[in-house]
Amino acid sequence: MEITLEDLLESRDRRAERQRLLLGQYPGKTLLCLTVIMPGKVKRNLHSLVVAGAALSAVAARFGDEAAKVETYDLPTGYEAYLIVSRSVEDAKREACNIEDTHPLGRLFDIDVIGPGGVPVTRQEIGEQPRKCLLCDNPARYCMRNRTHSQEEILSCIERMVRQFAENNE
Repeated sequence: MEITLEDLLESRDRRAERQRLLLGQYPGKTLLCLTVIMPGKVKRNLHSLVVAGAALSAVAARFGDEAAKVETYDLPTGYEAYLIVSRSVEDAKREACNIEDTHPLGRLFDIDVIGPGGVPVTRQEIGEQPRKCLLCDNPARYCMRNRTHSQEEILSCIERMVRQFAENNE
């Protein structure tokens, strides 16, 4: 199912509202918000579901025992998971970056770490390098802004990554 820009913007607003609500329910805790990076108008497909399952497994393996709350949503605009943990935002962000940087599909995970003030912690704030592009060594934001690679190239790369992951985990 293709989504529109309006659908995507509404989903971001709903996600921000869910984050505010959870932070209000769990004062002093850290919130992890997990989504899947999937370019294009189709956010929910076989590849995104494989990535979402791998992402949730990886996050649960690192944070699950300490999670006070876990919520997951499989939406047309993409998969979302929320975890409330007791770690500091810095420690949680370091762990999230480690997952994103070391898991075979981690480059397709977007693990935001949000502190009590509701502001996401950036990689740069904890001394981490910006995420790399899927296809080259440039920072991902640079390639996204400049449209360095076609959507077809990116989706083809994602397909290869998911296929290789599935073959290695059968």
